[in-house]
Order: sequence, then structure tokens, then C-alpha cells
Amino acid sequence: MSALDSQLHTNGDFHARLRTRATRAFRSRKEEKRYWLLLSALLGLGLLASLGLLLYNNPVPVDSPSFIPVVERRLVAIIAMLIAALCHSFATVAFHSVTNNRIITPSLLGYEALYSAIHTSTLFFFGAGALVRFTGIGSFVLQVALMIVMSLILYGWLLSGKYGNLHLMLLIGIIIGAGLNSVSGFMRRLLAPSEFDLLQSRLIGSVTNANAEYFPIAIPLVIITVLCLFFFSKKLNVLSLGKDVATSFGVKYQASIIFTLVLIAVLMSVSTSLLGPLTFFGFLVAILSYQAAPTYDHRYVFPMAFAVGFSILTSAYFLLYHVLQAQTVVSVVIELFGGILFLIVILRKRSL
Repeated sequence: MSALDSQLHTNGDFHARLRTRATRAFRSRKEEKRYWLLLSALLGLGLLASLGLLLYNNPVPVDSPSFIPVVERRLVAIIAMLIAALCHSFATVAFHSVTNNRIITPSLLGYEALYSAIHTSTLFFFGAGALVRFTGIGSFVLQVALMIVMSLILYGWLLSGKYGNLHLMLLIGIIIGAGLNSVSGFMRRLLAPSEFDLLQSRLIGSVTNANAEYFPIAIPLVIITVLCLFFFSKKLNVLSLGKDVATSFGVKYQASIIFTLVLIAVLMSVSTSLLGPLTFFGFLVAILSYQAAPTYDHRYVFPMAFAVGFSILTSAYFLLYHVLQAQTVVSVVIELFGGILFLIVILRKRSL
């Protein structure tokens, strides 16, 4: 073989290896195998914990006619956990990608502050009876619609025209959220202790807040939105590289960012209206999923994030409900660990 043929053969091997590395989502077969094993283990843990929540410590015998109704009531909580895991995992991972920042969450845009303001003002202006009656499909649709409309106004104003600044949008979202929280806090200080206790149960995120009559609206909305984000994964891969790179690859950057943020708004609105505020849950899930799925490809990060979120929720509720007998602190514990992880990431952000 001549020197030229040898050189061409070497170059051909090099380019073949380069193409292989460029098209693979994982750096090695070992990492890919580890990903699938870990994903299967997390999904198995979530399903096992869900089965425990459905059947364990059921006061009704299996052969009793009342056994199935008890399981059905518990199934409502499992479905709520499934919705929460889907919403927060997909929304937070997509939000991190479009903002190119892994230490912020979609909660910064004011969804939970608006939820708090709606319930606080209902109690403050119309009394406890109005807050108790503020349930049903009408109230759920109203809350979701208000949050989505607020997001659309925010995106349409700050991501179009002469502004078109994503960081300015985040700053305005933080200011709006802080303002709504301040107004809500002022109204809560003027409430009677009994009214405050009634309100507080609504303002703590929990699967017990979920109502099965919301599912016919929430489930299709979440499934459609999640599928849209999943099929948009390839563009999210490019958007996560920044505006200049995305534009050079022919991606319509501004339109893609707005489209993604609208999908995030739908997921966060549904989850917050259904369960209440879960500020750091999405952040906890996203950070753990990045460690579990060492890849840039959102087609693999999204499923891992969902598996992490679902296993955390179901395992935490099973352990705290049936092992530690601490039914009222599940969301508090999850938020505590999420907040601690947030502080750790903030302190180590130079290494991200």
C-alpha cells in the first residue's frame, strides 16, 4: 500500500470515528448501558412504591366490596404524582435549556405567586365560605387560564419587538412574583387565625389537594404538552448551545424560545393549580437527572428526569405515610431537600 493510500485510509478511519462520536448521545456503550439500567431501576422503584401506596396498610380486606373503592381513592393520589412528575421534570429541564442556566426554575416566572394571590384574595375579600366553594372544574380552568395568560403577556411583551431579551423577562418575572407574594403576605396578616389555617392548607403543595374531576382536563393537556416538548428535543439540543450557535444552525431562535416557554407555562400552570406550589421539586429532579443521564440529548434526559421525579414522589409518600407516620410533612421534606440542593449548586456553580 502506498503512502497516499495509507494516509487516505487513516483519514477515512478518523472521519468514520468522528461521525460515530458526533451522532451518538452517549460517549461510550458503558454509559449508555448504565443509563438504561438506572432508568429501569428508577421506574421499577416508582412502580413498586406506587403499588405499596395502593395496597399496603389497607384497612379493608381484599375480599370486601369496599376494597376497590379504597384503592380507587388512593389511585387519585398516584395519578396526581404522575402528573406532577411529568410537569416539573419536563418543564424544568426545558427551562434550563432555553435559559442556559441550571440554577433557576420556572417558578421564578410567578406561577406559584399568582396561585397564592388568587387563593389569598378569595379568602380576604369574600370570606372562608367562598374559599371552600372555590373548587371544581371552573376554578381549576380559571387558575390555569390566568397563569397561561400572564405568561403569554410576559413573553409577548418582553420577547418580541425591540426588547427580545430573555434575561429581562426573567427579571420582570421575579419582580412580579415578589410583588404578588408581598400583597398576599399583607392580606394574610389581616386574616383571623382560623381563616389563616384554612388558607395554609391550600398553599402547601400536596397530592391531597388534587381532585379527580380535574383529570379529564389536566391529563390530555399534560400529555399533549409533554409530547410536544419530547418531539422538540432536537431543537432543544441546539437551543441549549446558545443563541449564536442555534442561529448558525438555522434554528429560528426567538420563535423556538417562545414556543418552549409557552409549553412550560402550560405544564407549570396545570401542576400548580392541581397540587399547589412545589418550588424546588423541579430543580431537585432536574439536577439529579443530569447526574444520572450524562448526555446532551433531551430525548434521554426527559425520560430520566421523569423517572427521578416519579420515584422521589412515590417513595417519599410511601415512607412518610406508612413507615414514619408523618402524613403532613411530605411536601415540606421534598422542598427542604430541594432547597438544600439548590444552595449546594449555588455554592458550586462554577463547576457546572
